[in-house]
Amino acid sequence: MSSDTTNDANTIAPTAEISTESIQETVEEILNAGVLPPIVQVGHPVLRQQAVPFTGQLDDAELSRLIDLMRRVMHKAPGVGLAAPQLGIPLQIAVLEDRFDVDPEVAAARGREPLPFFAMLNPSYVPLGSAKKAFYEGCLSLNGLQAAVLRPESVRLDFTAVDGTAQQRDFTGWQARIVQHETDHLHGIIYLDRAELRSLSSNAEYAARWAQPDIEHARQELGFLPDEPAG
Repeated sequence: MSSDTTNDANTIAPTAEISTESIQETVEEILNAGVLPPIVQVGHPVLRQQAVPFTGQLDDAELSRLIDLMRRVMHKAPGVGLAAPQLGIPLQIAVLEDRFDVDPEVAAARGREPLPFFAMLNPSYVPLGSAKKAFYEGCLSLNGLQAAVLRPESVRLDFTAVDGTAQQRDFTGWQARIVQHETDHLHGIIYLDRAELRSLSSNAEYAARWAQPDIEHARQELGFLPDEPAG
């Protein structure tokens, strides 16, 4: 499993020629619909294409409105991150926020701390160190499923902030997992591409059997990651 923001070329659809005009039309339609848009589900090609880097296709007011809309969709879902392709918009924009109340034992095992809201444009990440952890993940674009994903425990994120400034931030634990998951979306990668497929569970089975703070019980029973330390 690759740990950066690229993947094998034969697993990502080539970026189609996407005009600024078509992006603007899509965004305008979504912003003016008067209702929150649905979240695109797996099988839609927009989730499998490299999103277009943001280079000013939207003016400041449009970008602000889109980010506010994405945040509201994320909250309603509910989720801790949302990428623009998940609304059918092929732009490298994502929003992240994690303020959920989590059981202290779960939070400690997963390194989960509150993540204040921020939006990122054109993000990329690299691992910090060699440590990796595996935990179950879900995705708003794959309703009803969860699977264990082995990811770098800490990453360095480079991105452009909404005000146009270049930013670099380090993340660890669950925050690093969110950063990786959402950045991957912008490069045509979904979490199942990196998942241990023997761990794949419906939400109901996960809740009934595998919702412990770590993955050790699921790993033993389902037979995945036999040579890895518990997450």
